[in-house]
Amino acid sequence: MTLGIAHRSGMIPDPESAADAQPVTDAPLIYFSSASGYTGRFVGKLDTAAGKIPLHTSEPTLLAQRPYVLLLPTYGGTAEQPGAAARGAVPKQVIKFLNNEHNRSLIRGVIGAGNTNFGDTYCLAADIVAVKCKVPVLYRFELMGTSEDVAKVNEGLEEFWTHQSQKPA
Repeated sequence: MTLGIAHRSGMIPDPESAADAQPVTDAPLIYFSSASGYTGRFVGKLDTAAGKIPLHTSEPTLLAQRPYVLLLPTYGGTAEQPGAAARGAVPKQVIKFLNNEHNRSLIRGVIGAGNTNFGDTYCLAADIVAVKCKVPVLYRFELMGTSEDVAKVNEGLEEFWTHQSQKPA
């Protein structure tokens, strides 16, 4: 297993590690950003360290080392019938990450990115992950977010982790 250094923009792998070793992070925020990079650009504006889930499912998945909040986009999933849950809304890379029992045990909250043009499926991936992992959706924002979204997420994460640290073990 390779050790990495949490960095504001993701992981910096140990240069002596094997290319296919599993990356790790002790960042309090873990995110996935598609090739468009919208989510990554939003995360880059935040005042917190963040670990990035790899873009390709063929790459080794990230391993969380501490409790974290997951930030993810919603893919344009489609529902088989009106009112049914959309299939494909949660990126496959995030599914792979959360299928790791250790990673799933450390999730504490979810932040969703989406596009209001998708109507009822706006930030649906965050809702799906929150239900399946039994954690709250902490915030939703559109596309790359606004400066107000960045400020609210920074403040919200600080308040969230302060509250989490005060919970009895």
